Amino acid sequence: MNHEPLTMNYTISLQNIGRRFNRDWIFRGINHTFTDNKTYAILGPNGSGKSTLLQVLNGSLAPSAGKLEYFYNEAPVEVSEVYQHLSLAAPYLELIEEFTLSEVIDFHFKFKNYKYGLGKDEVIALLAMENNKNKMIRYFSSGMKQRLKLALAFCSDTPMLMLDEPTSNLDTQGVDWYLSLVQKFAANRLTIICSNQEHEYSFCDERLSISDYKQKG
Repeated sequence: MNHEPLTMNYTISLQNIGRRFNRDWIFRGINHTFTDNKTYAILGPNGSGKSTLLQVLNGSLAPSAGKLEYFYNEAPVEVSEVYQHLSLAAPYLELIEEFTLSEVIDFHFKFKNYKYGLGKDEVIALLAMENNKNKMIRYFSSGMKQRLKLALAFCSDTPMLMLDEPTSNLDTQGVDWYLSLVQKFAANRLTIICSNQEHEYSFCDERLSISDYKQKG
């Protein structure tokens, strides 16, 4: 399905948000507002809790403390509905290995709309995988799988885009390709990137360091 782009204003409000594992706080006391048309970087070393915070932000993990609110065109959104408004690419997201590239794209866009002007052929061309469209995902390299995850997220018509370690498994050419996707498809979206590599987030408007919220108690 393809349609003219709509005005989509999204806000995520965090009020004293914390998440703990057993008795240990992964992070605590986050007060922040993420607003539409801005890019944000969530920074921290491996194992610091970046991915956990991203999962709280996308509604797949509940916070252990604090209040999390979503607003779409200024109307409140239930956490159970947030997934409809976001696209996510992350190393821990699995692709269906038994599907071909063509089938994966068809399946994904049963649940999301293409961004205006795009369709399956354009996504395959963007990937430069015309010769692999009938190849099963299980035979793709890790880099090819990562490119596919990124293309599906960037090419979906959602007001929110969340990326966790977006250039993992990508070579230098793949990094340049990722940055070209950012230029083409991240505008006018609330974009959040978890990273500890500057080339993944150097363009971001704001940066949030998870280390600032490592309070104990």
